Amino acid sequence: MRLISLKAISSGMVLGRSIRNDAGHALLQENIALTDAMINRLRELEVQYVYIHDELSKGIEIPELIPFEKRHASIKTIKETFREINPTNLKKSSYVIDQQSKQLFQMVDEVMGQLLVQDDLMMILGDVVLYDSYIFQHSFQVMLYSIQIAKELGYSYEEIRTIGMGALLHDVGKMVISSDILFKKDKLDEEEYELVKKHARVGFDILRGVHSISLKIAHCAFQHHERLDGSGYPRNLLDFEIHPYAKIIAVADVFDAVTSDRVYKEKMLPNIGLDVIRAGKGTLFDPKIVDALCRVISPYPNGTMVLLSDGSKGIVTKQNQQDPSNPVLRIFEKSGQMLQATFVSDLNENRELHIIQVITDYNAEK
Repeated sequence: MRLISLKAISSGMVLGRSIRNDAGHALLQENIALTDAMINRLRELEVQYVYIHDELSKGIEIPELIPFEKRHASIKTIKETFREINPTNLKKSSYVIDQQSKQLFQMVDEVMGQLLVQDDLMMILGDVVLYDSYIFQHSFQVMLYSIQIAKELGYSYEEIRTIGMGALLHDVGKMVISSDILFKKDKLDEEEYELVKKHARVGFDILRGVHSISLKIAHCAFQHHERLDGSGYPRNLLDFEIHPYAKIIAVADVFDAVTSDRVYKEKMLPNIGLDVIRAGKGTLFDPKIVDALCRVISPYPNGTMVLLSDGSKGIVTKQNQQDPSNPVLRIFEKSGQMLQATFVSDLNENRELHIIQVITDYNAEK
C-alpha cells in the first residue's frame, strides 16, 4: 500500500486502510473500491491522505506499534476521564483524576509493554480516524512519543512511567477552556490566546491536588510550553529552570501538533514535522531530545512515495533503523519513464542518492 493525497485520488482506487469514526466503526472498509460519492464524502470530512493498494505498492505493509483496538480503547478512557473535569471546581477535578489514576497508570504500563520491547521506528499516518476532539487523541500520541524519546535517552522504567503519565495528562487544563475557543477555525485574538495559555497553570493546579501521582507529573503540565530561551509560557522559564521531563513532553507535544489534523490547519507530513522541531533545536528545544526524536521517528514511513536527487521516483518499502533518513526504496520510474521492472535501492548503501521531496499526488491511472 502507499500514501496518496485525497486531491489525487480517483474512482476505482482500492482503499489500503479503513477510515474509522470516533466510535471506532469503519466508515469505509479496507480493500473497498472507492466511488466518486465516497471520495466526495471524504473531502467533506476534510480527510487529507489515505492509503491505497495498487500494483506499484504491492506487498508494502505499515506495521502497527500499538494495535488499533488498544489505541482506540485508550483514547476512549482518556475522553471519559477528561470529560469529568469540572471547569468551576478544581478540587473536584483533582478527585476525578485521583479516582482514575490506577486505570491511567495501567494504560501507560500497557503502552510501555508494547514499546519498550520493540526497536522499530515509529511510523505515523497509519490509521485514519475521525476523532470528535483533538485533545484526547493528542494526549495519547504525546504519551507515545514521550515514552519513545525517554526510552531512547536511557531513562529507567519508573522514570519513563512518570514521563508517560505526565504526557498523558499534560493538557488536562484545557478541559476548563470553552470549546468555542479551543476549536476556533480562525486565528485567536489576543484575549482568547491569553485564556488558552492559562491551561498550563490550571493543569498544574488540578494535578498537584491528586494524591496518587508525583508532583513531577503536575510540573509536566505546568512547564510543557516553556522554551529554553525563555520565550515560552506561563513563567518564561530558561533552560536550566525547566524540568527534564517537561522538556521531553514539549518536543513530543509540538511534533504531534504539527503532524495532526487541526480545525485551523492541515497536518504536516512526518519529514516536515521533524524539520520544524530541528529548527528549534538549541533555542526552543533541548538538542539531545530533538536528536532522540529524530532517531525514533521515521521521516518517510513505509508506503511513502519520494522523488530522488537523480530524478527517479520510488516508494519506501523498509526502514533503516540506524539511519531513518535513508530508507529502502522500490524504484519504479527513471528519467520520467515508468520501468518495466522495478528494483530495490537501499539509500543507506547508495550514498550518491538522497530524497528530495515526498510525492503524495501521484496517480498512475492518469
